[in-house]
Amino acid sequence: MTEHPGSLAGVKVIDLSRMLPGPFCSMVLADHGAEVIAIEDRRFASDGLFSERLNRNKRHMCLNLKIAEGKEIFLRLVKGSDVLIEGFRPGVMSRLGLDYECLNPLNPGLIYCSITGFGQSGPCCNHAGHDVNYLGMAGILGLNGPAGTPPVIPGVQIADIGGGSLQAAIGILLALLARARTGRGQFIDISMTDGLLGFLSLPLHFSEQGTGTVSPRRGEELLSHRYGCYNTYATADGRYVAVGALETRFWRRLCTLLGVEELIELQYDEARRLEVIDAMRALFSSKTVAELGPVLRDENSCCCLVESLEDVLQNDHFRYREMISSYLDETARRRTIIGVPIKLSDTPGSAERRKPDPFGGSTHDILREMGYDENEIIALERRRVI
Repeated sequence: MTEHPGSLAGVKVIDLSRMLPGPFCSMVLADHGAEVIAIEDRRFASDGLFSERLNRNKRHMCLNLKIAEGKEIFLRLVKGSDVLIEGFRPGVMSRLGLDYECLNPLNPGLIYCSITGFGQSGPCCNHAGHDVNYLGMAGILGLNGPAGTPPVIPGVQIADIGGGSLQAAIGILLALLARARTGRGQFIDISMTDGLLGFLSLPLHFSEQGTGTVSPRRGEELLSHRYGCYNTYATADGRYVAVGALETRFWRRLCTLLGVEELIELQYDEARRLEVIDAMRALFSSKTVAELGPVLRDENSCCCLVESLEDVLQNDHFRYREMISSYLDETARRRTIIGVPIKLSDTPGSAERRKPDPFGGSTHDILREMGYDENEIIALERRRVI
C-alpha cells in the first residue's frame, strides 16, 4: 500500500451510484486520497455489476435506504461527509427524502453531485438510456465508422466516462475549491449527454471553417478516414496499423520510410485522395508487422499497431509509466489493474491505497466507527437494514 496520503486526503465521499459513471468518478477521487464509502443495497449483490476494479481504494457498505433505520444511518454519514455522489434518475432521491434540498440544512458544506444521462432538467431528463443513446443524441455516434455503413458503437463507454465520470470529478474538485472560499457546498448537475457536446468542438470548427461539410459526414472528415495520412490499414499477417501523420513533416517521414516518396505531395490532394488511400492499403497489406518494424518504431512516423487488450497489458511503455499493475484478491488470485494517469510530483495518486472491498465488506467496521455495538449490528443485519 502507498505511503503518500494524496491530494484529497481528509475529503470524505459517499457514493450511492452503480454501474460505471459514478463508481469511476469516486475511484478517481479515492486514488488521490479521498476516503470513499460506496453504499449499495444487499439485494444487488448478485446481479453481476459489482466491479472490484472500480471499487479499489474504497470501503463498501450495504445499506437499505428504504428502511427508516437505514436512512438514519445514512443521514449520520452525510453529516460528517464532504461529497455525495448519486446516479439515480431525477426525482428518486427526492422521493426518498434525500435530495440536495433535504440534506443541505443537515450539512451546508455538502457537495452533492448527481450524474444522469440527460440532466436534471429539460424535455429528455426522465428518459432511460445507456452509453450508445447518449452518443447517438450528442451526434458523436453518427461520426463513427466507415462512410456508407451503419454507425459503429465504440468498444469502450465514452459517454459514461468522458461525459459523466470525468466531468463529475472536475465538478467536485471545482466545488471543493469554491467551498474553501465560501464555506458552502453546492449541487452539481452532470448530464452525460451534455458532457459529450464538448467532444464536437473540432467537427464544429471544421464545418464552420469550410474544411468539412456543413454537417460532418461519417468516415469522410479530416480526422476520420478522409485522407491516407490519417487512416487505418490491414497488414499481411492480419493485424492493423493506425496512421496519424497529419502534419506534413510526419507524412513526409512516413512516406520516406515506406519508400513511397511520390505520395508526399499528394497528402491533401482532393482529386487524388482515394488513389493515395488505395496505394497505402496495398503497401501495408503486402507487409507483415515484422517487416514494418522500422516504421512502427520510428519516433516521427506517427504510425503504430492497433493493439489488443492483451498486448496493452504487456506494453513496456505502460508498465514503465506504472499504468499496469496487479494485486492479490481475497482468494489469492492475481488481478490486473490500470494505474493512475494523473502524475503529481508532490502528492501522487495510487491505485493501491487499499485492496478492493468485497460487496459490503466494510459495513460492520463503518458501523462500529459510528458507535454501534455488536448486538446492534447483528440486529440491523437480521432486519435487513444492512
